[in-house]
Amino acid sequence: LASWFRLKYPHVVLGALASSAPILYFDDITPNDGYYAVATRDFQEESQSCYETIKESWDEMDRIASLPDGLSTLSKKFNTCRCSSVQFVIRLLCQGIDGAPKGSDILSRISEGIASARKGHLSCLSVSFDDSESETYEGWSWQTCTEMVMPIGRGNETMFFPSPFNLTEFNQQCKRSYGVEPRPHWSTTYYGGHDIKLVLERFGSNIIFSNGLKDSYSSGG
Repeated sequence: LASWFRLKYPHVVLGALASSAPILYFDDITPNDGYYAVATRDFQEESQSCYETIKESWDEMDRIASLPDGLSTLSKKFNTCRCSSVQFVIRLLCQGIDGAPKGSDILSRISEGIASARKGHLSCLSVSFDDSESETYEGWSWQTCTEMVMPIGRGNETMFFPSPFNLTEFNQQCKRSYGVEPRPHWSTTYYGGHDIKLVLERFGSNIIFSNGLKDSYSSGG
């Protein structure tokens, strides 16, 4: 917002400090999986074994889920519930995974990581989308549907379960939730993006982009 404010009102704003400003994460300028690629790198730098455990766990979850009563087994393993979600911390998560008893199976190591990250704040793990909704989330969700369509997806090169961004499905979701049709080109049309270097040279001097390299949004800013 700070960088865009400087671009639109250079006669009012002398300069801007834009922290975690993914101004290039629109209109397919940045690879869709850039966000999760940075998150994957963060985990690798913290612990290679932690990264490998998480990456390998998805196939194991799929295998168990396909078994009779498999979903019930996973629910018991991860102690799921409908409590509010909590923000996981990479270091705590990896400490739990790496500190699991020797010989633990892969899902037990994942479970230990989640328990470590929760640090006793919750008695069970929330996996319900409805439980994660809040006023802040709803506001951001509305904004992504109406103005800031960020095509963030997960490819095969990250440690996360693959889920490429699908604009058609995104449009349908926005119509169901808010009755609006997204405008994926609005941000780049209004603020520039494809020729951002030219835009910044002409209108955006004196902007400091201070993205930290561990910030997943740094992939688009």
